[in-house]
Amino acid sequence: MTGRNQTTVSEFLLLGLPIKSEYQNLFYALFLAMYVTTVLGNLLIIVLICLDPHLHTPMYLFLSNLSFSDLCFSSVTMPKFLQNMQSQDPSIPYAGCLTQMYFFLFFADLEDFLLVAMAYDRYVAICFPLHYTTIMSPRLCLFLVVLPWILTTFHAMLHTLLMARLHFCADNVIPHFFCDLSALLKLSCSDTRVNELVIFFVGGLIIVIPFLLIIMSYARIVSSILKVPSAKGICKAFSTCGSHLTVVSLFYGAIIGLYLCPSANNSTVKETVMSMMYTVVTPMLNPFIYSLRNRDMKGALRRVFCKKKNPVSL
Repeated sequence: MTGRNQTTVSEFLLLGLPIKSEYQNLFYALFLAMYVTTVLGNLLIIVLICLDPHLHTPMYLFLSNLSFSDLCFSSVTMPKFLQNMQSQDPSIPYAGCLTQMYFFLFFADLEDFLLVAMAYDRYVAICFPLHYTTIMSPRLCLFLVVLPWILTTFHAMLHTLLMARLHFCADNVIPHFFCDLSALLKLSCSDTRVNELVIFFVGGLIIVIPFLLIIMSYARIVSSILKVPSAKGICKAFSTCGSHLTVVSLFYGAIIGLYLCPSANNSTVKETVMSMMYTVVTPMLNPFIYSLRNRDMKGALRRVFCKKKNPVSL
């Protein structure tokens, strides 16, 4: 049986994190604070970029899309996770589980591609500063934003349709806080070889190729800096790229450690905690990384608030 309408499972149970009952409220408050911080921080970046004309540049176009992706990425899993922590019924409908999986893959892939676009933007800005405005034309910027949305739509849909054809038997307990692709495959009583091959080849390409492109971009940047070794140039380059490199390290470090370099000793709890790193922690930290280390964002924040405090009198 391979059709979706033949499945004997109508819902799944999300086990979440193995937290002792006496610490349940404490961790609930912690994760709620992290989620609220993620939403407010990324919304602030989006609003600042929209309101301040000084930030209407390619780099901040990509950053606003990244912030939107982070906001949605966290919202795919966190509300349900928080609800389950306060509920005695951690169930999620079959259709709801597939929907969550689709949007999880969509926004994870979208962040992946947007990080590549931002790396290319930094590469052009540092290696070809005199030709930056010519190379990073409005048409190219639009292409670098629209293409990730199209690619991630098809990739997420591919995995969702392949998952929908599987048959699930009596076991419906997911040892995770969201409907993870690999966790669902382990529950299926159908032949999952096609799904696993697609994950290995297509999923590997989605992770590896963008990561290699980012590495190549920064290798060229470092090479360009070393050709003209001035203290001022090095400081400027690292202040420009430092924020992006920090985000890339957090995002890819967790994903590569979890999916591309899995260990036989990895327990379910360890894998769940590692998933927390790139699904919860990274989206929360991105606004701090890009705002606290970015003079343009600080300047935009001052300008926006100064306008509100000192409205122009007619």
